[in-house]
Amino acid sequence: MRRSPLVILVAAAGLILAVAGAGWCAGLRINMTPSYPRGLWRIETLDRAVAAGDLVFVCPPDTVEFERAFARGYVRRGLCEGGLSPLIKTVAAIGGQRIDVAERVSIDGRPLPDSDVWHADAAGRPLAPFAGGVIPAGELYLHSDFAGSYDSRYFGPIPSSGVLGLARPVFTFGP
Repeated sequence: MRRSPLVILVAAAGLILAVAGAGWCAGLRINMTPSYPRGLWRIETLDRAVAAGDLVFVCPPDTVEFERAFARGYVRRGLCEGGLSPLIKTVAAIGGQRIDVAERVSIDGRPLPDSDVWHADAAGRPLAPFAGGVIPAGELYLHSDFAGSYDSRYFGPIPSSGVLGLARPVFTFGP
């Protein structure tokens, strides 16, 4: 018995959707941005308070700043509030810590490695760095050591309530 190409195509599409849905429910996500290695990542439940040094998946807040970031291509569409995709970032500072921003970032007087501040993006559009100050309680300062990363150097601290969990690589490639 010969199957029509349409039936095969529909069955294949259904299988792909089922596998993708199962992966989504299992906390699997694909990262295609250069801030961290590209590939398959898993959201791991965080059963404690977020701490400096944690690598996390976090939903960006629904703000004008992130609408601009989407328009510029810094963030993608996704299922977070405001229709944006979660970010993978390292928590560099938590509430109560002091951030100073000059040509690079310092946290509580200690330089943050790989934190040079750029005044224009790769397309030459101006970037306004975060002014610095003490991180409010319940907020996080996020960082990536990728030079072109869009992180708290530019958007400032964001609410810790947006943390989805720890980011764990499953199968990644590249730097």
